[in-house]
Amino acid sequence: MKILLQPPRLRIGEESEQEPRHATWLELFYDLVFVVAVSQVAHNLYEDVSLKGFLGFTFLFIPIWWAWIGTTFYSNRFDSDDIAHRLLTGVQMVAIAALAVNIHHGLSDSSGGFALAYAAGRAVLVIEYLRVAKHIPSARALATRYATGFAIAASLWLLSAFVPTPQRFIIWVIGLIVDFATPLTARKLQAGLPPHLEHLPERFGLFTIIVLGEAIIAVVDGVSEQEWDVSSAVCAVLGFAIAFCLWWIYFENIDGSALRSASSAGKLEVFQLWLYGHLPLVIGLAAAGVGVEHIIMGESSVALPAEKRWLLCGSVALCLLALGFLHRTGVIFRCKVRTKFRFAAAAVLVLVAVIGVGWSPLLVVGIVFLVCASQVVQDLYQSGKVSFG
Repeated sequence: MKILLQPPRLRIGEESEQEPRHATWLELFYDLVFVVAVSQVAHNLYEDVSLKGFLGFTFLFIPIWWAWIGTTFYSNRFDSDDIAHRLLTGVQMVAIAALAVNIHHGLSDSSGGFALAYAAGRAVLVIEYLRVAKHIPSARALATRYATGFAIAASLWLLSAFVPTPQRFIIWVIGLIVDFATPLTARKLQAGLPPHLEHLPERFGLFTIIVLGEAIIAVVDGVSEQEWDVSSAVCAVLGFAIAFCLWWIYFENIDGSALRSASSAGKLEVFQLWLYGHLPLVIGLAAAGVGVEHIIMGESSVALPAEKRWLLCGSVALCLLALGFLHRTGVIFRCKVRTKFRFAAAAVLVLVAVIGVGWSPLLVVGIVFLVCASQVVQDLYQSGKVSFG
């Protein structure tokens, strides 16, 4: 019991960086509620694939993602497997579960419940940072800054629950700005407390897997609700292959080298780029799964509607643009060639979305697959793993 009653401890520094560091069982258990939350917000998008529906999906997705980010960065620096931390994590899981429950009508009838759930999750994180400020003198300034900023944001979300719409959503935006700005205003304080270099890429990779999992679920759901024919079967296979290609070109290029270089050079902006640069990627991945499900569920003999064509092509293009940005900035494998290939592929998909009027679902999903597969082939060729000679 003595181990389970310890205060927060600093998990970074020269000695701790040499220790193998992986996600804990508690972190993996915590991730389960985000599987549900991502599934719920994707379901919202499935019911409305218009531009308005996509913007609403993004607006609800961002607080979910930021809630996960907050806990991940706290655990990265200060995780300790004591009773208090376990109980606080359990309370956070309840808050995120409540968030998921309120997502379905999160921009209408249940928006108040959504705001209260998000505020509760942030309040728990504030308590965690107050514990750090009390027990770890070297991290007191950073923990106090985070606790203050996140407390202000949580208070705004709490206040919004008692304000009518659309003013409620304006307060949400202000709260998110405060949330996002808090780490940006603490750069000097972060200089001596950079994140753990081994743990961070793994955690981001796990969230990426969660979102990619939603794409696989979408394929299975689409096939299970559709009468089998050759076209729907091929679309399902191609939809799975698109997710596989996106997994490949992300995880083939991700490692901790950029973070290690940034840490040794004191370039904290790389950590910020790592953090914020992943947001459009995971949004695109989640939306792509919904687009694939619509492709499978559609009539193979009928031209793909414009909004569904834009959803699939646009979401995959967003993924490729985000990957190109991450390549360009060196957050993942720095490579000008791969940056150009990602951007060019995104441009092709946007062009397909524009000119693909009257195209069949199978033709559209086939082109998207070929574009994604070309990225895999290019990476393999450039790395010397395949040869055409």
